[in-house]
Amino acid sequence: MMAPRRCRSDTTGGLRLPHAVNRIDTGRGPPVLFLHGIPDSAEAWAGVIARLGPGVRCIAPDLPGFGDGAVPAGFAPTLAHMARFVDEVIAAAGVLEPVTLVVHDVGGAFGLAWALRHPGRVGRIVALNTAFFSDRRWHWGARILRTPGLGELAMALLPRRAFVRSVRRAAHGNLSRAAVDGIYDRFGPRARRMALRLYRALDPAVFRGWEDGLPGLAARVPVLVLWGERDPYLPPAFADRFGARRVVRWPDCGHWPHRERPDRVAAELRAFLGEG
Repeated sequence: MMAPRRCRSDTTGGLRLPHAVNRIDTGRGPPVLFLHGIPDSAEAWAGVIARLGPGVRCIAPDLPGFGDGAVPAGFAPTLAHMARFVDEVIAAAGVLEPVTLVVHDVGGAFGLAWALRHPGRVGRIVALNTAFFSDRRWHWGARILRTPGLGELAMALLPRRAFVRSVRRAAHGNLSRAAVDGIYDRFGPRARRMALRLYRALDPAVFRGWEDGLPGLAARVPVLVLWGERDPYLPPAFADRFGARRVVRWPDCGHWPHRERPDRVAAELRAFLGEG
């Protein structure tokens, strides 16, 4: 399996990224953009990307504040700014043709907001354990983090052992301790601050109006949903609400299907990209 490579590419329009777009960018062929969630970085997609092979161009940026991702000047955690950030990533990568969008967790807010703003630039959509709905309820851990003061304290005191235990439980035991240790090591102070901003800004009410565009988007472009049913954060009923042509449910997966079963996710992506 090939190792994904990192690229840095400056861009000057829109939100004016202050440093560079830090991203995995590997392979040649139809472009696929992977958007990770919290507490991840672009490395979350490495296993899937390696299995797709060189015939697909795989682009996976660090979202603002995560991994080595720069925070654009003036960036606010609104759906409009998230959509503009994705636009910057695509422009920096020099992609002109329609993009297959693969989103997980909060990456769904970034990616689907962009897709709704630019439906003509979307080729296909793949959603993994994400939500874009105004009736979503935050899980108890997120409710703590959404509370000013309490959230900062929880992030500052976040012990490795508790983090590893929580993530492994949410992954239905499918991730090794070493793998989760790596996630913890990359989830540093800057990423924790951005996580708090996103948790607090993405009140379910902000999706009102935006979510109404999902049926039209799904009628325009093919949508595939890949869902780990042992996810303690998102109820499995959400999987049926993206208007997907196909919903694949894995009862032995938790919140991170792409980390837990990268071979399955890559196989489904390969088949989806190969459809007419």
